[in-house]
Amino acid sequence: MTRCIATWLMAENGIKKAKDLLDEGKDSAKALLAIIQDVESDERFVSVGRGGLPNREGKVQLDGAFMDGDDLKFGAVMAIEDIASPIEVAYSLKDRDANNILVAKGAKSYALKKGFKEVDNLTKKAKERYLKKCQEDPLKAYDGHDTIGAIVIDEDGHMVAGTSTSGLFYKDDGRVGDSPLIGSGLYVDSEVGGATATGMGEDIAKGCVSFKIVDLMRNGKSVKEATKIAVLDFIARLKRSDIEARDISVVALAKDGTFAAYSNIPNFTFCIDDEKGAKVYRLELDQNGDQVYIEVDDAFKSDWLSKE
Repeated sequence: MTRCIATWLMAENGIKKAKDLLDEGKDSAKALLAIIQDVESDERFVSVGRGGLPNREGKVQLDGAFMDGDDLKFGAVMAIEDIASPIEVAYSLKDRDANNILVAKGAKSYALKKGFKEVDNLTKKAKERYLKKCQEDPLKAYDGHDTIGAIVIDEDGHMVAGTSTSGLFYKDDGRVGDSPLIGSGLYVDSEVGGATATGMGEDIAKGCVSFKIVDLMRNGKSVKEATKIAVLDFIARLKRSDIEARDISVVALAKDGTFAAYSNIPNFTFCIDDEKGAKVYRLELDQNGDQVYIEVDDAFKSDWLSKE
């Protein structure tokens, strides 16, 4: 069977593209790139790719990562500027024997030498929001942002995972969160399954949450159990150190195609493919903290997109 899942409502159109590719027999990597690049190129989404919100210096710095579940190879770029698709650059790095993670100027230099498209990712809308932000007192980074993370399995059972983000709005120059970190922002093993996270990177990175989910599945937990245990156990661990966990949301996909999500924030959304193309779900938790998935309607979608 084939299946793909991704964080947030913004992945809906990309999921539809990916499903079409999988139905045509294309591999999981092509499908995953279709999901994430659709979001990267859409200026409506202010936390990924073109249109992403800038850092304190007014520069759009992007992060992206790709991992292959068959051989555990990976590639990642961090704080890269003026490149259209961080996920595509990350994908191109995975088969190198070394130098699989590149940052800032080094990442951009590599991308340009490889012929990747150079663009100005700072849109008029993003610049206006940045200038308004500069007038705030006190100045501080905005900690609400929506990383696109996705996991795909193709008809051969080949699983891949990927992420792309512009990170915190008004972050420090060069800041990197969890998204491009293997084990934290994403992890996948075709023998087990995959997971990806979105939220406050400095918190998520403390627990290597994506790896933890996959490891729990490896040790017999269902994907639904694994996502719940990983998030709640990690939040409890932070609390023991008097740390209040900020936004942590995850989605996961098992090798058999079963899926799950978990979050400590309201109205977390994710997309999954089905026979009709794509469905968008909003996560709710019942009185026992177990996951309830509610398919969202057009009114919810319109309201969510208007806030972008």
